[in-house]
Amino acid sequence: MSEVMDYPSRLSDIKSRKYGTFSYLPEMTEEEIRKQVEYIVSQGWQPMIEHTEPENAKLHYWYMWKLPMFGETDVDKIMAELEECKKANPGHHVKLVGLDNIKQVAAAAMVVYRGTPPETVLCADLPKPRF
Repeated sequence: MSEVMDYPSRLSDIKSRKYGTFSYLPEMTEEEIRKQVEYIVSQGWQPMIEHTEPENAKLHYWYMWKLPMFGETDVDKIMAELEECKKANPGHHVKLVGLDNIKQVAAAAMVVYRGTPPETVLCADLPKPRF
């Protein structure tokens, strides 16, 4: 049996936080992001882009970048929107979502650009989620 490793992620250490499976890997290159976009399009899913400040990424709400790109199959247009979102929101995490409009679920979601977190944020300073 292999040894189970502990990942030292702590709420008080923003730089150690992870946001989904891909965040445990090194940051994706543009070509790797393109492959994820191509996969989302090949599945017939609707691409959507979200973003948020790194210190707010654990909350339930991310900002939606424009409307979902219903019916968009041009990978270059989707890549351009990802880049535009990144430039318009410097320092934010940018997430790519693949919406399955048949099953009514987010079939894929990954942070494709990681923002720059502030040096420190105390847990008491974090906004409380609204339910």
